[in-house]
Amino acid sequence: MKISNVETFLVDGGWRPWIFVKVETDEGITGWGECTDPRSPNGVIGTIKDLTPTLIGQDPGAYEMRAWDMFRASRQSPGGIVAKAIAGIDCALLDVKAKALGISVTELFGGPTRDTVRVYWSHCGTSRARYPELLGTPPIRTMEDISDLGREVVQRGFTALKTNVVMPGDPATVYGGGFARGPGSTDGTITAPVLRHIEELIGTFRDSVGPDVDINLDLNFNFKPESAARIAKTLEQFDLLWLEIDMYSPEAIRRIRESTSTKICTGENLFYMREYLPYFQMQAADVFMVDVPWNGYTQSKKVGDLAEVFQLNVAPHNYYSHMSTFISASLCAVLPNVRIMEIDIDDVPWKDDIVTELPEITDGYMTIPNRPGWGADLDEEQLRKHPWTG
Repeated sequence: MKISNVETFLVDGGWRPWIFVKVETDEGITGWGECTDPRSPNGVIGTIKDLTPTLIGQDPGAYEMRAWDMFRASRQSPGGIVAKAIAGIDCALLDVKAKALGISVTELFGGPTRDTVRVYWSHCGTSRARYPELLGTPPIRTMEDISDLGREVVQRGFTALKTNVVMPGDPATVYGGGFARGPGSTDGTITAPVLRHIEELIGTFRDSVGPDVDINLDLNFNFKPESAARIAKTLEQFDLLWLEIDMYSPEAIRRIRESTSTKICTGENLFYMREYLPYFQMQAADVFMVDVPWNGYTQSKKVGDLAEVFQLNVAPHNYYSHMSTFISASLCAVLPNVRIMEIDIDDVPWKDDIVTELPEITDGYMTIPNRPGWGADLDEEQLRKHPWTG
């Protein structure tokens, strides 16, 4: 079996594009992968195009060799856009191999360690604050709307949620200095009013969901260590599952962790074992995010296994399409050290239409897919109905 074609699809995901990779073979078996990067979609797609000549005519089943071929073809670039492009292709190659053998990717990697994986409702309130009309959801104008959302999480059977620094209003906003632009947006400091607001926001969620539903707060790149530590200290009273912080310094993350009883999560922007290793060695955080569409399945599996060596739990970073959800659940299925898995519940109406199967979620747990490959394919006709135009 040889690779005969590599094709990309840039699909409208509402407020961001989804990036999909299709690998075709001369035996008629097609594999799908996802490598969504909402910030640099054209760069990722262009890199896949650059890597395609390295793949045509090669054996898709030798996915480890194909990864090394692509890595060297990129002049051994260690991360960023190149890694994301390789990741999407890697996932598609695994889909091809598993389908050729008539098994799931989970079986390809030794069979399942679990039948279900616990999931949390991610961007809970964040998406509704920004895009209520597109989602067809109630706007977030007041803290009572936050309370209503918390009660909805419980009513729909979820046992955990993650939110951002949502600022109710008309219109609502989301605090995001780490992804802002312009003068005065780079300092990463927190003001007393914002700190009080974060305390009220998480307190409102805690009151509405009760003591048994876990809450995560994602700070992204918004704050420097001193401010993040103040937030962590303030939130100790709410017993978070974790406070999520993006930071390219294992020493800084560890200092935050040692200053508080609030659990700390990090890692979603790291690539490959080489970047995770110093964080693991320093026990810098309690839980580590692994982004499968950015690392690829094979590299994510290696990161998860390395985390197990250091007795650490991992949690897939998954705010993408259902294809990523199937891929991430398949990773959870082969690791013994999973904490929980991310999934976005509020999303565009056509999210369900572009896949042939939907994630099966009951009482906050997703069933591990067991059909060949990832357990779902993408519907090309539907993909072409929703092109991303920027």
